[in-house]
Amino acid sequence: MKVISAVIPCYNSEAYMEKAIQSLLTGGDDMEIIVVDDGSSDNTLAVAKQYEEKYPGIVRAVHKENGGHGDAVMTGLAHATGLYMKVVDSDDWVKEKALADILAKLRELLAQGTAPDMFIANYVYEKVGEEKKKVIQYRSALPQNELFTWADTGHFRQGQYILMHSVIYRTELLRECGLSLPKHTFYVDNIFVYQPLPAVKSMYYMDVNLYRYFIGRDDQSVTEANMIKRIDQQVRVTKLMIEAHDIWKIKEKKLRNYMIKYLCIMMTISSIYLLKSGTEENLAKKQELWEYLKAYDKKLYRKISMTILGQSSKADSKAGQGFFKVGYEVARKIFKFN
Repeated sequence: MKVISAVIPCYNSEAYMEKAIQSLLTGGDDMEIIVVDDGSSDNTLAVAKQYEEKYPGIVRAVHKENGGHGDAVMTGLAHATGLYMKVVDSDDWVKEKALADILAKLRELLAQGTAPDMFIANYVYEKVGEEKKKVIQYRSALPQNELFTWADTGHFRQGQYILMHSVIYRTELLRECGLSLPKHTFYVDNIFVYQPLPAVKSMYYMDVNLYRYFIGRDDQSVTEANMIKRIDQQVRVTKLMIEAHDIWKIKEKKLRNYMIKYLCIMMTISSIYLLKSGTEENLAKKQELWEYLKAYDKKLYRKISMTILGQSSKADSKAGQGFFKVGYEVARKIFKFN
């Protein structure tokens, strides 16, 4: 049985995907590397098949019609046979020593019968032009080198949220919790991390810098221009996350508060880019988004409004818009928008 199935969603990725594959190959036979070609028009599939032929039993090339990043992740999940699943975007990579340490620890935990639902490690922003790389670590928020539950977690600081880059989920948990990612939609990595959280009963955090998150291509989804261009997709993801759970039925208080704060970040990102676009149409969409939240769950609306804007401010007021601008800078620290 493979320890980790690494899913690499690829769309026209031939120019850079090999770095991701080669970094994962260092995990040897413990790894299953599923390269999902999402209907590329370049030689992505040919590159994937070359690795499949060279590393049989480790690399698998899967071709599908274009359905977007989330659909490629779901295809990878459908094919995964490893006990754990890690998504690695095709322009990112992992650090070999950290991968070896994590695989050794997972083998140990599996042998003891204490394998966690979620394994967490640090990630590093590999931003073009920045010599000093920013590391996102969780030392102040999570116990280290031991199994723990949500009740054992501490305070998550700004910029310290658990993202797709830092998480390795138990594969069957993703299936059992009914994970669903929409087609042809960017920013679904937030759903991938958020939706399974209430199903997670045990966790393990290792303070190693595993994931290298590359930022620097103009066509990346997190550039400011593309965030504005694709704001409808950001809003759609935000609504799907709000609808994913009845937040007030989550009994573990620390988990519930963490999930609400995550929704606050999503509402802030959506609101600020609707504002930054400067169009009357998008200003109306911002108001509609907040009205949607209020109609869907009035208590959650009040909680998020107070958290982001303060008790005396409203989402459509000048003061509220000022709070959004501050919130945007916080969001930039978390998600590293260009």
